[in-house]
Amino acid sequence: MEERREMTVREAGKKGGETVKRKYGPGYYAEIGKKGGEAVAEERGRDFYAEIGKKGGEAVMRRHGPEFYSEIGKKGGQSVKAKHGPDYYARIGRKGGSSKKRQG
Repeated sequence: MEERREMTVREAGKKGGETVKRKYGPGYYAEIGKKGGEAVAEERGRDFYAEIGKKGGEAVMRRHGPEFYSEIGKKGGQSVKAKHGPDYYARIGRKGGSSKKRQG
């Protein structure tokens, strides 16, 4: 017979998260995340996200080097190409160039 042990904090958190997901659905976390983000933006200002994004990007650059961004950019581009077809960027480029939003 298997001996029972106490659950780690990580295991308990995962179990609780899965229970909440089953009870409220997977969109629940997106919903509360959006509410939290809006509250932070209201409290600290929208520029806060730009500041923390810049700090995060600088940390990633120090850790992985500039080549990392090139690699993930290529992977992302390949994924988009596979999903939307090889002429996707040409289509959106033409669309963006004639966009009313950019003309103003």
